[in-house]
Amino acid sequence: MSSASEADNAEESKEGASSLLDLPELALECILEKLPPDGLLSMSGVCTALRDRCRSDYFWDKHMKQKWDRVIGPSAYKVWQLCLASRRDNGDSNQGKQKGLLRLFSLVWPCSWAGEKINIGQDQTCSLPHDSSVMSWYIALETGRFWFPAQVYNRENGHAGFMLSCYDAELSYDFRTDAFRARYPPHGRRAIALETGVTWEKLRSPPVDTSPHELHQSDCLKDLCPGDHVEIQWRRNKEFPYGWWYGVVGHLESCDRNENYCRCPSSDAVVLEFNQYSAGSRWSRTTIDRRNHREEGNEVDGFYGGIRKLKTDDEISVWKRLWPTELLE
Repeated sequence: MSSASEADNAEESKEGASSLLDLPELALECILEKLPPDGLLSMSGVCTALRDRCRSDYFWDKHMKQKWDRVIGPSAYKVWQLCLASRRDNGDSNQGKQKGLLRLFSLVWPCSWAGEKINIGQDQTCSLPHDSSVMSWYIALETGRFWFPAQVYNRENGHAGFMLSCYDAELSYDFRTDAFRARYPPHGRRAIALETGVTWEKLRSPPVDTSPHELHQSDCLKDLCPGDHVEIQWRRNKEFPYGWWYGVVGHLESCDRNENYCRCPSSDAVVLEFNQYSAGSRWSRTTIDRRNHREEGNEVDGFYGGIRKLKTDDEISVWKRLWPTELLE
């Protein structure tokens, strides 16, 4: 075949080739919807038209909900928005110090991402975005550069001192191990505690918007009855942050536990039982005042704070799944 013929065939082939953008709008949308995150990133680098489409929140919302919805809550989104605002402020002026709410999140990883390259999945590499899009937030989470607030069940590898508790922490994802790094607030004079290898099933988004250093305002006390599942704040001393501890509402000692004659729901005293502890343990049982509950306790037994009643089977089942194999002392 002559060179002229080869050139003619190549030109005809080029003219006959179809582009992805030639597809009907609905067909193109269906294709992009089926792409995984790394596929969307790859496609966004093909041309300007596909870049704008592939970075749309419409496609990334699904991936965000599928992977992150259970551990990312309003508090994490608030930190993300503050982080973006800090970047904008630093872009306008590098003078002054962080003030207000942003100082509360001093544990969050510095947001100096402009111009860096990131890996998502096994081999995909792209410039790390730093806008307010869902894609930008997804990549910040996926790469582990964004530390977000969440809570960890049975912290520090299930240490006996934290069994059946849930503590606030700052989390960073490691996609290589599909696990997390956790940083816990300092306890008194102790330094920040670090933990690696925290698995997905040990995480949850905070169920209430209460700082670990504040007393939760209980709104369920008048409704508590024997058999109700609860979480109660507890801390070793007043320099420590609160953790949430699982318990069950019990009966008063004067009650014969006959449901036809039980008067526990009408009593001002509410018994809380922590059945992960042996019956003789000082941690197995406490009593609070239904009408005038405030932080109660002492330096020996610790301090009990606010209470939240567990209302769904899903919440209760998580605690039962974490139940220790042996009773604690």
